[in-house]
Amino acid sequence: MPFDNRAVGRTVRRLRSKRGLSQDVLSGFAGIARTHLTMIENGDKQANFEALWKIANRLDMRPSELAALIEAEIGRNG
Repeated sequence: MPFDNRAVGRTVRRLRSKRGLSQDVLSGFAGIARTHLTMIENGDKQANFEALWKIANRLDMRPSELAALIEAEIGRNG
């Protein structure tokens, strides 16, 4: 299964929106720049593991749960 930056972005955006968080709030909680989060959500930047770990923690989930959701998104759209 090939990696897909856009699937990562769609998943993060969907989870953030579902929790009613703005990009400003999630990026602040995760300790990353809002522009970095925007580029991740748009699929323009590949998120490193540390960024995904921080995002997952701030979305109240384990990084492995986030990875599983990303994998499912890739499977649906791959």
